[in-house]
Amino acid sequence: MRTVTSCTKLKKRAKCSLSLHRSHQGFSLLGTWVTFGGQISDEVAEQLMTIAYENGVNLFDTAEVYSAGKAEIILGNIIKKKCWRRSSLVITTKLYWGGKAETERGLSRKHIIEGLKGSLQRLQLEYVDVVFANRPDSNTPMEGIFEEFKSLIKIVRAMTHIINHGMSMYWGTSRWSAMEIMEAYSVARQFNLIPPVCEQAEYHLFQRDKVEMQLPELYHKIGVGVVSWSPLACGIITGKYDNGIPESSRASLKSYQWLKEKILSEDGRKQQAKLKELTHIAERLSCTLPQLAIAWCLRNEGVSSVLLGTSNPAQLTENLGAIQVLPKITANVASDIDKILGNRPHSKKDYHH
Repeated sequence: MRTVTSCTKLKKRAKCSLSLHRSHQGFSLLGTWVTFGGQISDEVAEQLMTIAYENGVNLFDTAEVYSAGKAEIILGNIIKKKCWRRSSLVITTKLYWGGKAETERGLSRKHIIEGLKGSLQRLQLEYVDVVFANRPDSNTPMEGIFEEFKSLIKIVRAMTHIINHGMSMYWGTSRWSAMEIMEAYSVARQFNLIPPVCEQAEYHLFQRDKVEMQLPELYHKIGVGVVSWSPLACGIITGKYDNGIPESSRASLKSYQWLKEKILSEDGRKQQAKLKELTHIAERLSCTLPQLAIAWCLRNEGVSSVLLGTSNPAQLTENLGAIQVLPKITANVASDIDKILGNRPHSKKDYHH
């Protein structure tokens, strides 16, 4: 998708059916993933949103599952309190895990419609700009290709329904494979329904294959763009874990035991060594390592937006400075980064450069 927070001086990104215009400030947008309703207070959440909005960020992403719906409530309360014009905001949410009951999760027509109604009530909004299917639906029948096809039709029909009824402007996918997205697009075209316009995908220095190898054809063939998330690899790329797991960090949370294990693993130690080398490049460009990492993500022509998840105002201000670093990442700098990482995917068509 084409975010509203991009720099007009830069070349156009991946074409996308979602015709939102870029502002002058950058490609960043703010997410409410772990922090809103969890790590930070409502007051800090308001500070973060205010800083973001005043710096040209007006796309805010959330999900029904974040803090069991509390993130949506906090986001909605802040929007109402600040009296920001709805037309000046782009609000996105994601559906899949809505509650404990079987009917409150997945991508059935029932949950897509009822789940979005619940999100809108928590957000205190009449509509969202984009609703994402936050996983392929594992609850759909898997008896054969025909049954899978019928289930996909139901998902696309339900998404078309909520758009036609004014509950959302567009719909997108999250964590879907390129093949699944293409199938949804084909179903929409075949049955005169509304296709997805963007995919939310993990993308950072250590996670490259999907965005650089699997999705580029979608950018160029059917106009599906990418909103990338976790540009700092859940905080790994910030350097905060150089000397272990700090208290109050994401990896210290019980629900993030997997992240702690990843950081302390052999691969994690190798990543930390590479980050120390990348720090020299950041110093050469007069920026911080997080700014370098975010700007590197933005350099990919298929990435329309980078989703930022921050827990304090200083961190957010630093991350927003990445847009100033982007022009400094020349082909030579990108090559130096690739040499350190040693993980650049290779394909017949190179869309990253």
